[in-house]
Amino acid sequence: MKKHYLMTPGPTPVPDESLLAQAAPMIHHRAPAYTKILLRVIENLKYVFRTEQDIIIFASSGTGSMESAVVNLFSKGEKVIVVSTGNFGERWVQISDAFGLEVVKLQYDWGERSNIKDIKRIFDENPDAKGMLVTHAETSTGVVNDIKAMAQLTKGKDTVLVVDSVSGLGACELKMDEWGIDVVVSGSQKALMAPPGLAFVSLSDKAWKFVEKSDLPKYYWDYKKYRLALQKASPQSPFTPAISTMLALGKSLQMIKDEGMENVWERHKFLAKAIREAAKAIGLELFAPDDDRANSVTAIKAPEGIDGQEIVKIMREKHGITIAGGQSKVMGKIFRIGHCGYYGKFDILQTVSALEMVLKELGLNINEGAGVGAAARVLKNLND
Repeated sequence: MKKHYLMTPGPTPVPDESLLAQAAPMIHHRAPAYTKILLRVIENLKYVFRTEQDIIIFASSGTGSMESAVVNLFSKGEKVIVVSTGNFGERWVQISDAFGLEVVKLQYDWGERSNIKDIKRIFDENPDAKGMLVTHAETSTGVVNDIKAMAQLTKGKDTVLVVDSVSGLGACELKMDEWGIDVVVSGSQKALMAPPGLAFVSLSDKAWKFVEKSDLPKYYWDYKKYRLALQKASPQSPFTPAISTMLALGKSLQMIKDEGMENVWERHKFLAKAIREAAKAIGLELFAPDDDRANSVTAIKAPEGIDGQEIVKIMREKHGITIAGGQSKVMGKIFRIGHCGYYGKFDILQTVSALEMVLKELGLNINEGAGVGAAARVLKNLND
């Protein structure tokens, strides 16, 4: 018998309670029953976002929320600064290009974290930039960017800070209101422990002023439509929502709230540290520098002479554990282990154990059990 385990940075495992919630009888999205679900989900999302602002919810992937931010905040030809530290930073560039914005790109090598001094320099050189677009936790490389410091740069300026926190929200510390972030976009399928298919956006009062001036084309993505729908006597979505997925998300968000946001962040820190200490004990090299790594995913360099994609394949096909390979320019050079969302200590231990087996099978001379032991020493202090 082979069991299957999902250890990718998205989609991630969904709790049984949330999966079962989707089996509830379908309800109409204009009925009071759905309004009750919608308002409860928004309230709990505010808790995770750490904001008092309303949350707009789309039936969409996380990329949809990114595109929605571009078309609602800016006008054709306006300048935006994009801080790119990987594949999803490049996505900000591609979306901005598609809608005719002038992009000033601050490019970092994959595996390198952005530097606030560089960002300040670019910002000072482009005072007419209307937006600064950045990825919070870069899934493709495993780095986390200093969003709090970036928010200080745009505070009080006629520039909005727009943060893609699709893989960061819920796993890495983020405090929208306290830090002064203007826009946060995210999705359901990572640390929020829900199925793919929902995207979220929250905007500051400053960002809403940008929405009023935007002239880029939009219909489904139009934030004004969603805001008006939420202001009705019986709040609702302007278009048909993903009702069953909303039910699943509602259960998962309640689990996060019951655990407590600070405890959720702390759990992710332990899980991330356990994977990284295990990798080092095995003799592997981490892709991102120390202290620059996101708690949602760990990127590990493939050993010399071994294709990272082969590690991924054997882990999945022989041992039933799905991890992620490298993307784009680092394909085959790294492999990635996700640990954001519905994960505990034993998910980490079994993954490390399987990784040791695979590396031995590929001919690497390692000390079997060293990685498991290192992970266990970290995890003994984690209270599930």
